[in-house]
Amino acid sequence: MYIKLNGKTISTDFTHINDLKTQFLCGEHTKKIITIVDGFQSEENYPLRDGIEVTFIQKGEMPSVDVLESMMCARHTPKVHEKVKQSHVAIAGLGGLGSNVAISLARTGVGYLHLIDFDEVEPSNLNRQQYKIKHLGMPKTEALKQEIQEINPYVHVRTDNIRVDDNNIKILFLQDEIICECFDKPEAKAMLVNGILEHFPEKFMVAASGMAGYGDSNSIQTRKITSHFYMCGDGITKAEPGNGLMAPRVSVCAGHQANKVLEILIEERKIQ
Repeated sequence: MYIKLNGKTISTDFTHINDLKTQFLCGEHTKKIITIVDGFQSEENYPLRDGIEVTFIQKGEMPSVDVLESMMCARHTPKVHEKVKQSHVAIAGLGGLGSNVAISLARTGVGYLHLIDFDEVEPSNLNRQQYKIKHLGMPKTEALKQEIQEINPYVHVRTDNIRVDDNNIKILFLQDEIICECFDKPEAKAMLVNGILEHFPEKFMVAASGMAGYGDSNSIQTRKITSHFYMCGDGITKAEPGNGLMAPRVSVCAGHQANKVLEILIEERKIQ
């Protein structure tokens, strides 16, 4: 039968996972190996079949490029990685929303991330954004690119340390399939959404509004506004004195945005 082992198609006469593992390790200790079968990590001795995808990873060691990518593919739903690997996603605004969206998409293996922000990391960012003390004073674009490279070095990261305005929208987002709007200020949000809808009606836009404070997580939802425009959040709760931006609820909204991006990449863009 033919199976996929660590990203490569091989022929094997073995009938079960453990037989394959013993041969693969050449007698080494099998308990230090993580086994992933069709996206599911398990210690069970599953029967092998044509087309099954198996990944063996040595605990605590950095695998080769091919094996690491195979492992990341294997941990997702089968065939998902192939669909997102060639995708281009822009994230405009790298604060609590954008930094969390970028990290989620990088972990999922989106192949090309376009990070856009004009600001630098400062201490008040640390309560909800994906930065560390070592990043203080760095441009957010470069700090987040550094974080992504330490998580998934196979993501291609393009950065633009610039403020988005009406004059540069047509150039900045030309190569991107999906744009995540992650700005703080309502006027900036409206400017970007209106600009993308005007200049790139064929592109998908995933925006956000309403995620301040510590209120009900279930009130944060993803709504379809038009065929190519989605809005995440509760649409109401804004940051103001006595109701600031806090990591848990902001992260919930960012998760909605990242999840919608993946849904579009895997399912919806095929309708175009």
